[in-house]
Amino acid sequence: MLGELFPKENIVINLESEDKDELFEEMLETLVSAQPQIDRTEALAALRLRESKMSTGIMPGVAVPHAISRTVRGAVGAVGISRAGIDYDSLDGSPVHVVFMILFAEGSSEHHLQVMRVFAELLHVPDFERCILSKKTPQEIHDFIISCEAELAG
Repeated sequence: MLGELFPKENIVINLESEDKDELFEEMLETLVSAQPQIDRTEALAALRLRESKMSTGIMPGVAVPHAISRTVRGAVGAVGISRAGIDYDSLDGSPVHVVFMILFAEGSSEHHLQVMRVFAELLHVPDFERCILSKKTPQEIHDFIISCEAELAG
């Protein structure tokens, strides 16, 4: 499931953003490249609204911003890596280095819950953040995500 949601083309290994607002805009460009019909303004507003309810910086160094957007087909995701770290207003106050951004279509609540459940398990893989940061290419990150998900399933 995650291999399809995060194809290697949607993995940015050198994010330039320094804060959450810049990050949302930078990563949204990747999602729009994957699904050009996405309304940037509406998607950005949905991400910000979701984030205003509670930070999606959910564990040390990792954030999973997600939202429902009426212009998305199915679900689309992107992975971003920041070696320097991003000021994210995380729950633990630490900078974020790994970001998984996901937009879901309206009416996809079952798929939304499935993906977030898999994420909860994935993020508990020992040394997940360190391992993903050790990868040098989008393909290596993609392969790592697939292998982690397979281990969890298996």
